[in-house]
Amino acid sequence: MATYVLIPGACHGAWCFDDLAAALRTRGHRVLAYTLTGVAERAHLAHAGVNLDTHITDVVSAVTADTDDRNLVLVGHSYGGMVITGVADRMADRVDALVYLDALVPRDGESCWQLVNDEEREWYLGVDDTGYGVPPMPFFDPRATAHPLASFLQRINLDGDVNRFRRRDFVYALQWPGDSPLRPSYERVRDDPNWAVHELDGAHNLMRDNPDDLLRILLAAAAH
Repeated sequence: MATYVLIPGACHGAWCFDDLAAALRTRGHRVLAYTLTGVAERAHLAHAGVNLDTHITDVVSAVTADTDDRNLVLVGHSYGGMVITGVADRMADRVDALVYLDALVPRDGESCWQLVNDEEREWYLGVDDTGYGVPPMPFFDPRATAHPLASFLQRINLDGDVNRFRRRDFVYALQWPGDSPLRPSYERVRDDPNWAVHELDGAHNLMRDNPDDLLRILLAAAAH
């Protein structure tokens, strides 16, 4: 049995993983899915100081409180790739595998802003009246809320490389309407023999568009 830690992307809460979490639990695994500070049902905690470090600390603190398991499989969707990278760095002795679900793969000193394309940066800059909330895109889940701008801008601080973990998977969505902002991350790992790279039919929300193949990949990531 593995323990999966599921981290959503920008503007979304843990509820975006409900069906996936249920499928993993049906197969005997433990699932911990977290909503980040200032987002979705935790939107009331938003303020200008909520940044990437806040979100990494969210997950480290929650996992530490919820389990002492040492075979964690961290799964990050989209922006969640930034978070799981930081979490893995801080909890390296407890992480077994990482799955980047159409997600950002940062190196030390890089920010989300640096890793995406110009179209995505344009979205980040369209903040709401608070001056620090990036509104959800029109096609997002109706439960989505604004996302803290500072989390997109802050550079990540890492002590080690993700290649130290037993397994790393990257899952790339093939049906973005234009150029995918995750393409640079995909191209970073595509030809790296240390990574298992998957290309799936479906738009960015692969939990909805291709749940069967995604479940298969997650189960394989935990297998020894």
